[in-house]
Amino acid sequence: MERALARAREGAGHVSPNPMVGAVLVGPDGTVRGEGAHEVYGGPHAEAQAIRDAEQRHGAAALRDATLYVTLEPCRHHGKTPPCTNLILEKNIPRVVVGTIDPFPSAQGEGIRQLRTQGVEVEVGVCEHACRRLNEAFFHHVETGRPLVTLKIAQTLDGRVATATGDSQWITGPEARTLVHQWRADLDGVLVGTGTARSDDPRLTVRHVDGPQPLRLVLDREGTLPPDRTLFTDLEAAETVAVIDEDRDRPAYADVLEAAGGHLLRVPETPDDHLDLRALLQRLGTDAGHDAEPLQSLLVEAGPGLATALLRQDLVDRFFCFVAPKVVGTGTPSVGDLGIAAMGDALTFVEQAWETVGEDMLLRGYCREV
Repeated sequence: MERALARAREGAGHVSPNPMVGAVLVGPDGTVRGEGAHEVYGGPHAEAQAIRDAEQRHGAAALRDATLYVTLEPCRHHGKTPPCTNLILEKNIPRVVVGTIDPFPSAQGEGIRQLRTQGVEVEVGVCEHACRRLNEAFFHHVETGRPLVTLKIAQTLDGRVATATGDSQWITGPEARTLVHQWRADLDGVLVGTGTARSDDPRLTVRHVDGPQPLRLVLDREGTLPPDRTLFTDLEAAETVAVIDEDRDRPAYADVLEAAGGHLLRVPETPDDHLDLRALLQRLGTDAGHDAEPLQSLLVEAGPGLATALLRQDLVDRFFCFVAPKVVGTGTPSVGDLGIAAMGDALTFVEQAWETVGEDMLLRGYCREV
């Protein structure tokens, strides 16, 4: 199953809104006979890839005494590809080991029940935690209708994201920045606030690694960002969505952005004159804000204002914080007032782990149970 998980990760950034899935066929002696992954949205599923691989390497007879390990319950419905359960039955595979059940309402256990009814031995729950974490964006989207939100912060040891003069480049080293580009490639969209777009003029593209470009979103409640921002004018402008208050006038950059293939997304305000972030996430989880495939995962590269708002509203699902071995003293804090008076009420995580990334440390904190 660990090998199937490794194969499944090959689909990161390429299969959404489908889940990442890996499959491995193993003989009675423990040797691998075939393996595969769901590599691209609309392409063959992992089970079909593994079966094809085994047949090409060993012939059809190699399937009849094999065990199929698959990270997610095999599908039994017709979609862009035929049902995997039918293929498993057709090939007379006698045993299937499943990492976790498919959470989709029309699936939940149906594939497993079909296989068992037809005499296939099925074991469920091997490496289940890892299999669910692998597809936590898929699970979260099915259960909430919103994309899984990963808040990324890069700060100094004393919790600053900029010096007193506003200088912020670069807090972390090249290894950390490369990892952020990998996250951009793996996730469906990346979001910044008005302040970041105005002061840093970010590109939000994937450059240091190979991978697909994410949808780029910028919050601009009043529609006042300058039309010359890179997000509106570069070669990836078609992947830009500017989010403004639904009652604001058309921004000055609208014509340039839309001519390049980008979009405006209007969302309501809250009573305290802020964009309704929950409504925004719900819309992104429906059609990405512009009649496209829904976003299942969103990376937020936030300044302190947006980070604080998301944390206060409990809209962060994963908190990834780089800490650089630097001290600047007076400067911009990474997070503002969260309304916490007692240490016992501090934000904590259901899972957390530290790792070294170049000269920096990275905390991966998970705000939700898997």
